Amino acid sequence: MNVSQQNIDNVNAVIKIEITKADYQEKVDKALRTYRQKANIPGFRRGMVPMGMVKKMFGKSVLVEEINKEVSEQLYNHIKENKLNILGEPLPSAEQKNIDFDTQEDFEFSFDIALAPEIKVDLNKNVKVDYYNIKIDDEMVKKQCDAMANRFGTQIEVETAGDNDMIRGKLTELAEDGTVKEDGIAVESTIVSPSHFKNDDEKAKFAGVKVGDKVVFNPSNTCNGLEVEMASMLHISKEQAADVKSDFEMEVTGILGFKPAEMGQELFDNVFGKDVVKTEEEYIAKIKEMLAAQLSPESDYKFSIDARKVIEKKVGNVELPEEFLKRWLVASGENRTPESIEEEYPKMLPDLKWHLIKEQIVRDLNIKVEDADVLEMAKKVTQAQFAQYGMANVPADILEKYATDMLKDKNAVRNIVDRATEEKITKAIKEKVKLNEKEIALDDFYKLFENK
Repeated sequence: MNVSQQNIDNVNAVIKIEITKADYQEKVDKALRTYRQKANIPGFRRGMVPMGMVKKMFGKSVLVEEINKEVSEQLYNHIKENKLNILGEPLPSAEQKNIDFDTQEDFEFSFDIALAPEIKVDLNKNVKVDYYNIKIDDEMVKKQCDAMANRFGTQIEVETAGDNDMIRGKLTELAEDGTVKEDGIAVESTIVSPSHFKNDDEKAKFAGVKVGDKVVFNPSNTCNGLEVEMASMLHISKEQAADVKSDFEMEVTGILGFKPAEMGQELFDNVFGKDVVKTEEEYIAKIKEMLAAQLSPESDYKFSIDARKVIEKKVGNVELPEEFLKRWLVASGENRTPESIEEEYPKMLPDLKWHLIKEQIVRDLNIKVEDADVLEMAKKVTQAQFAQYGMANVPADILEKYATDMLKDKNAVRNIVDRATEEKITKAIKEKVKLNEKEIALDDFYKLFENK
């Protein structure tokens, strides 16, 4: 067995594997003996098939299989032992000689490989990158305080309906002349929410109603005849609801208003946990911390975009084995053709170069993503999901349980690992370069992304 490598240039090489009969014959013979023991051929007891027949029936396929195994093992051992950083996968070389398994005993295989280019990424304090700190202003704090007050508010009975109140009452179906329909639908108690009506005229009929008032409206018009909503309102089946177009009279028996939570210890405890804050000043300070934590990833994301531009410019041109990569993309992708790759390749190139630069940064700065990092990222994702529903003080054990369950999904794990890796790379770059920090209003910050 002889394995050799010839470098064509900085990013292309050929690996040749020479294999003789002595390298594979013992494995072929062993495989044929196994076939003989298991072969089920009419006229012969299992294990008693003549070896000559076994060789005639299976000899060539076994020979090809064993040689391919040996060649593949030697190829990847060479790559591993020589610590070759390759792009894509090895491809059969254009220099590959014709092979005849019927007549040859010694073989030579050639593989083209693409070598990752050497990239120098010199990150230091002379490298300057903009970093935008989003200003937490009074309006943002007020909106967050209102959101928390609404999140932990309560429903109360009121006498007069407001814009967002729910109306409880008795429904009676009416005939075309406005009288009570004989054998019509009657609902002793149901609740409607006029603020969700899809028809403004129907919504207006409930403006300012009081307990005891009677309102004539058309349920079908409130929801564009949607059977699911009609069935829920009228307490009937969806099949029945499809045919109901009548007006109904609603006698208002109650109005459910909403009262936001008042500033005080009960609200503080609900939002941040028992006795974490005890004064309004401490509460506002924690709200600002909450907003800063929510906006920090936004700042980091913008930094990652700006850092990429700066680093790519500093690195300069990256030499790539373009012809090999095009061949590999065609070979590895379904429905790809040389013509489609010619069109797609220029679009892939920027991300491929940046991927290689990031790999070099990972090696240079010895960045490693451990299991603990993956779990921590899963907890951040989980916490962000809870925060969308105003749940800011989720206990640590609950977060960990949800995060652990999330990591049972293989697709979720890949996504979480990628995010954890990106976060570590961004953090490492932030520590190495000089941050040109700028304070910016939220609206102005989002304008930075316009037309980009």
